[in-house]
Amino acid sequence: MIDVLIIGAGPAGLSAAIYAERAGKHAVCLEALTVGGQIVNTPEIENYPGIKKTSGFEFSMALFEQATELGAEIIYEKAARIEEKPGSDVDKSTYVVTTQSGKEFECRSVILATGAKNRHLGLAREEELLGKGISYCATCDGAFFKGKDVAVNGGGNTALEDALFLSNYCSKVYIIHRRDQFRGEPKNLEALKGKDNIEYILDSTVTELIGDDRLEKVAVKNKNTGDIKEIPVSGLFIAIGQEPDNKPFASVVELDEKGYIKANESCKTQMSGVFVAGDCRTKAVRQLTTAASDGAVAALAACEYIG
Repeated sequence: MIDVLIIGAGPAGLSAAIYAERAGKHAVCLEALTVGGQIVNTPEIENYPGIKKTSGFEFSMALFEQATELGAEIIYEKAARIEEKPGSDVDKSTYVVTTQSGKEFECRSVILATGAKNRHLGLAREEELLGKGISYCATCDGAFFKGKDVAVNGGGNTALEDALFLSNYCSKVYIIHRRDQFRGEPKNLEALKGKDNIEYILDSTVTELIGDDRLEKVAVKNKNTGDIKEIPVSGLFIAIGQEPDNKPFASVVELDEKGYIKANESCKTQMSGVFVAGDCRTKAVRQLTTAASDGAVAALAACEYIG
């Protein structure tokens, strides 16, 4: 019987594991992909209190080592569903988490820390051209486009950071954004001004991916004029935000219209014994610090529930 079963081993999940273990409860993280979540792909972290600068990979590995040295287990399985096992009048309910491979884990409490995944454009051939010009991670794939022309689609911090990163490798970087202003931090916008190989295409959306075996061009439509033009690029880096992956748990927790788990700063769901932490829950601010904070809050709430 596991004390605290955590679904996801990103910053929220690993922070929860650390706090659970320090509270004397055994924590197990189920992780479908990579320890650290999306932050692994961030080249530089400069906004985490107490750490002037580090990489996402270094930060994630430090969290992983801290959690496992305290006794937490990381099991690489994708959780598929959660079922409640109602307790008696004296005993509290327990839960069974089943993975895609069919393995079952019985636990006293569950923390959902599934994070969020990259949002797709939803265009024809997007999946087909993944790895053949389409990418969702500039730091992962940028070096493959050295000396070539590429485009970044998006207007937030991720898109601006991607463009800055790519400008060091690529001949030209187009930033395609559906609005006339960016949502990213002023610091990133200021850094872009110093780059002479970046071109802005604003008030525009990508409407078509063109190429035979690989991406060769993108068709871009100006929303004000309706004009469509084709831009020759070898790569398109999509950075239009993220979306949660909580549908498998909709029978246990309540989701909002966007698929986020409904919970406030207490990190408690409407189901006793099931908690939520990080980017997968309803919240105004999704940052590394808030993910770690959620992990601590959810873990301590789970430990209190267990008793």
